[in-house]
Amino acid sequence: MNFSYNWLCELVEGLTTPPQELEQLITMKTAECEGVHAYGEPGSSMADHIIEIENKSVTHRPDLWGHLGLAREVAASLRLPLRDPVNLELIPPANPAVGVSILDLDLCPRYSALVFDNVTVGPSPPWLQHRLEAIGLNPINNIVDVTNYVMAELAQPMHAFDQDLLDGDVIFIRRAREGEMVVALNEQTCRLDPTNLVIADARGAIALAGVIGGLDSAISPRTRRIVLESASFLGSSVRRTSAKLKLRTDASMRFEKSQDPANTVRGLARAVEMFRQVSPGIQVVGGLADQKKEMPPPAPIELRLDWLTRKLGRALAPAEVREILERLCFGVEETAPGAFSVTVPSWRATRDISIKDDLLEEVGRMIGYGTIVPQPPLMAVVEPPASPERMFHRQVRLVFTQQGFTEVYNYSFLSEERARALGFDPAAHLAVANPLSLEQALMRLSLLPGIYRNLLENSKHFESFRLFEIGREIHPRPQGLPREVPHLMAALYACDGASGLAELKRAAECLLPGAEARPAEARTYEHPARAGELLWRGQVVGRIFELHPSLLNGRAALLDLDLDLILRLGEPEKRYRPIRRHPASAFDLSIVAGERELVGDLQRHTVRLAGEPLVDIEFLRQYSGPPIPEGRKSVSFRLTVAAADHTLSLEEAGAIRARIIEGLRGLGFDLRL
Repeated sequence: MNFSYNWLCELVEGLTTPPQELEQLITMKTAECEGVHAYGEPGSSMADHIIEIENKSVTHRPDLWGHLGLAREVAASLRLPLRDPVNLELIPPANPAVGVSILDLDLCPRYSALVFDNVTVGPSPPWLQHRLEAIGLNPINNIVDVTNYVMAELAQPMHAFDQDLLDGDVIFIRRAREGEMVVALNEQTCRLDPTNLVIADARGAIALAGVIGGLDSAISPRTRRIVLESASFLGSSVRRTSAKLKLRTDASMRFEKSQDPANTVRGLARAVEMFRQVSPGIQVVGGLADQKKEMPPPAPIELRLDWLTRKLGRALAPAEVREILERLCFGVEETAPGAFSVTVPSWRATRDISIKDDLLEEVGRMIGYGTIVPQPPLMAVVEPPASPERMFHRQVRLVFTQQGFTEVYNYSFLSEERARALGFDPAAHLAVANPLSLEQALMRLSLLPGIYRNLLENSKHFESFRLFEIGREIHPRPQGLPREVPHLMAALYACDGASGLAELKRAAECLLPGAEARPAEARTYEHPARAGELLWRGQVVGRIFELHPSLLNGRAALLDLDLDLILRLGEPEKRYRPIRRHPASAFDLSIVAGERELVGDLQRHTVRLAGEPLVDIEFLRQYSGPPIPEGRKSVSFRLTVAAADHTLSLEEAGAIRARIIEGLRGLGFDLRL
């Protein structure tokens, strides 16, 4: 955003500070400046210096988007008088020549308009063209140039309609109708809906409120009568329309910052004076058309000097504080010794100054933060309360990184296309109101879309890898905020990953000792025959599965755990068991069972039959083929048994083994002995 040095000199009486020094002053007191450069030939009447200010540094200051606002800051800093270019007496006290009807005062707090006759449209004078060009605005014609000049001076966007092209004598400010069309000044055809605010006549929409005017009512060389509007719109409404239609204009950027509703009439008064200079013979028809939402003035802010001194880190005299605030146009009344009641001017009350901490910043920047001796704050150090969830997540990270997994971080967003590819219903997701891109239109219901993308990208470069993510699933609710559930998803990829599920189950057991897996009906994205649930402490805490072969080259096993449920279940009770003092005995058993018999079920039967002497059971192998009959398989376990008070004899160990064999046969299983 560019500001003209000569323009500032016209607004600040007695301003003689050189441009480079003025830039340093503005940088220290107000905003971040990018530099000063000369415009025009040195010594010519058009010679000027332009001060460039980074837009983001004044995004909270709507008043600084115009020269008068910046001039007010310069005048306050240099203790110089400020010239107000507005003469409100130029607006005739007559009945308006046009009607105004605002259908939603929340979206448009104020709309003001004047009608002008005997208009002559042509090029602007050279001085006006050069001034607009110097700050980056293109001259168009004398009428439009005046509206841009007022916008650059007062930060009040304005727009002029050709009155002869309007239908009726009333201007409506309303929501657009579904499917309503407007051809903008840039010849872009816009299809609208009720989320867009428009300016309309009796026939239909003639402008996008706060964004851009319509081509059908644009000023042309044939224009003889105009309606000049000056309005205040809800910033979020303008931003939504601008983003949706991909139309960003100088006007929309200013309206998005929440402009001062009191500035609309001032803008019209300034335009009356400017029109008389650039269009001789122009006349105001009737008086001011003005409709507004009656809003109470902002409540005064109580400011105590002892609080200000403590927060600022420097003692200031009451007179100095009062003088600083009054230079910045605040109203100051001393309600008690060392206490002020501060009234905020309208141009600072839209979204800038609302609490005493804001006044603290005003005083601090005017005295200069460099005058404050840096000191560490005297604050009691309080140990923060323990967060069981955070500590548990750290434990989970530690377990999986120790198993060779690499942690990844993914966005909580996904596209509708990615959701459908994995079998999710996009309508079940929480939709983002204003997504930055189509790739971020939905909030995730699962960590799978992000992990799946990681698998796709990394499989291009590595033959095997393992990774995990801890994140939150976003589940919509009928009312209120969505439910966010922390989950862990781990993935193990290999070009030939036959052992991936077993390895992931082993990793899960490191976190959840005694966890069991059982088959479950496969979901759309899961392998039809390699999907299961993970049980722990009697509840289903997650899933373990292979990704469907159609989704990925190679094999990927995945583990999905509900960390919120696991944390609520808590750690199982741990019992002390003394070190075994006597040797144990081990023997192997090979159980012949049906091909679809679960290894976990066989292990549970064996553990139950072994009873108390069993110290450990280890799965060794599974085998199918001769001499095992077709449709059968052999599952081998190694059992370790012992007694607490003596060494088991060969006969005792044999008796335990015989008991297990007899029990398994009673259940219908054969054994390879």
